[in-house]
Amino acid sequence: MEERQPELGGVWKRVVVVGGGVAGSLIAKTLQFNADVTLIDPKDYFEIPYASLRSKVEPAFAERSVIYHKDYLTNGRLIVGKAISISNSQVLTSEGHQISYDYLVVATGHSGSFPRTRRERLTEFRTEHEEIRSADSILIVGGGHVGVELAAEIAFDFPQKKVTLIHEGSRLMEFIGAKAADKALQWLKSRRVEVMLRQSIDLDNLSEESKTFETSSGERIRADRLFVCTGKPPASDWLKETFLKDSIDRFENVKVDENLRVKGYKNVFAVGDITDVKEIKQGYFAQQQALVAAKNLKVLMEGGQERKMAIYKARPGKIIVSLGRQDAVAQFQYSTWIGLVPGMIKSKDLFVWKTRKKLGLDPRIVDH
Repeated sequence: MEERQPELGGVWKRVVVVGGGVAGSLIAKTLQFNADVTLIDPKDYFEIPYASLRSKVEPAFAERSVIYHKDYLTNGRLIVGKAISISNSQVLTSEGHQISYDYLVVATGHSGSFPRTRRERLTEFRTEHEEIRSADSILIVGGGHVGVELAAEIAFDFPQKKVTLIHEGSRLMEFIGAKAADKALQWLKSRRVEVMLRQSIDLDNLSEESKTFETSSGERIRADRLFVCTGKPPASDWLKETFLKDSIDRFENVKVDENLRVKGYKNVFAVGDITDVKEIKQGYFAQQQALVAAKNLKVLMEGGQERKMAIYKARPGKIIVSLGRQDAVAQFQYSTWIGLVPGMIKSKDLFVWKTRKKLGLDPRIVDH
């Protein structure tokens, strides 16, 4: 794909955003009328991640939560491909594209494998839904918020299914307080979900046809469908042979300063789950980082002084874990709630309306 020439006779700076997730999509959308923006992503779509689990039990939900990049990136360039290396002036993709930049934004989030096209992703959700619908028993490995929310979605929509949730920790969702985790556990039990703590499954020695699974304690569990919901590492491996190799910490996160620039570099930013910002990795914070980085990029591109750049301050935010379509457990700074009230905040629409609106899209329209 040929590079678009900078607008306004070369006045616009070239901004390359690598990664089209929650943070990358928003920063590309925000800057597209202020810079010559190129978004590089392995997919032709942005998927609202906190809506993905609902799409497994209701595939039609994905029609609004899986969005073509081109629908919001109306004045930028999209390259569907995987970034494999960078220099101090260019990004190289697996397809051989070399894209020059004045400013670089790394927003690759966590590692994961997804279909390349929106059509394929929607088909995948329909397939998973059919597998859930036809299964008598379902095993979920991993009791973080993803595993808990998936177990709740299935238990709510398919109450006749036998759902087992295995977690190696002593309690669910260690990233939140014990009170909130216990409330979620009690909700799952009330919906007949069997929760097994301090146990694990050897995932490295499973075959495609496996229907019986042995836990670390020797117990055997039969399940027609397995979902693995364990944590994924930050997607920073591709940076380890580049000039940013010393900017990666021992947790695989990219080290950033208070302005969200990669430490030691004036024109390279990082946003979202890949950063070492000390806060819970969730979509709301990724969006806030994107907006701060976009503001700072505008300051720099307009020749403003660095002291005018915004400072990103990590903060304790509210954590809401949806429990099916109606309930949720919410942890605020001084209180923990469960039931319909926090459910009204998140569980009905899973913030799809708000996310689409931030991207400048009609919240109600189904994409085609």
